[in-house]
Amino acid sequence: MKILLTGFEPFGDNPINASQRLVEALPSTLNENIHLQKMILPVDEKLAPEIVLQATEEEKPDGVMAFGLAAGRADISIEHVAINLMDFQIPDNTGASISDAAVVPNGPAAYFSTLPVRKLLNKLTNAGIPASLSLSAGAFLCNQVFYSIMHQIAINKWDIPSGFIHLPTLPEAAAQNKKPIPSMSLDLMLKAAKIMITCLFEEITLLNNGPK
Repeated sequence: MKILLTGFEPFGDNPINASQRLVEALPSTLNENIHLQKMILPVDEKLAPEIVLQATEEEKPDGVMAFGLAAGRADISIEHVAINLMDFQIPDNTGASISDAAVVPNGPAAYFSTLPVRKLLNKLTNAGIPASLSLSAGAFLCNQVFYSIMHQIAINKWDIPSGFIHLPTLPEAAAQNKKPIPSMSLDLMLKAAKIMITCLFEEITLLNNGPK
């Protein structure tokens, strides 16, 4: 089974992006059944969705789990919904600043994650990892990529469970911040990611073996 994982490069006042560090640190093969296709996306409102949509089109993964940094959050945030809105509070890495624009003109207002979000949450909390369900992925590139993936899958009627996970700041990045912010170690993030990927694998296997 092939799972597409994405993270982002550093941006804004964040010299280290936890999602990039996490995706790069994960092995390409989690076990004999789970193969990970890993991508680091540019913080570029034009290129980021193009790259991930092309990968999804060409590779047809069995699942997609996208990661991003949410500096200031204290736990693993499992995003529940992507909205059709771009409203940047800071420019992207090309200097583009977008206000009150649709991700996809005339697209649906929102898409719900098709990851097993409650199961992911329960698996993490049962493992002693701080986690929560989030109802806002923001209106920057994380949400843009999340919405773009969900829209592509919906219009093509692909059966590919997909969603977005926000990560806290890494300790080494938090130490450079002028104000105290929550952080989480890369080791704990890796443990969380492996638990979530395994849970997704189990869910896809269950769906594939269910009634036809």
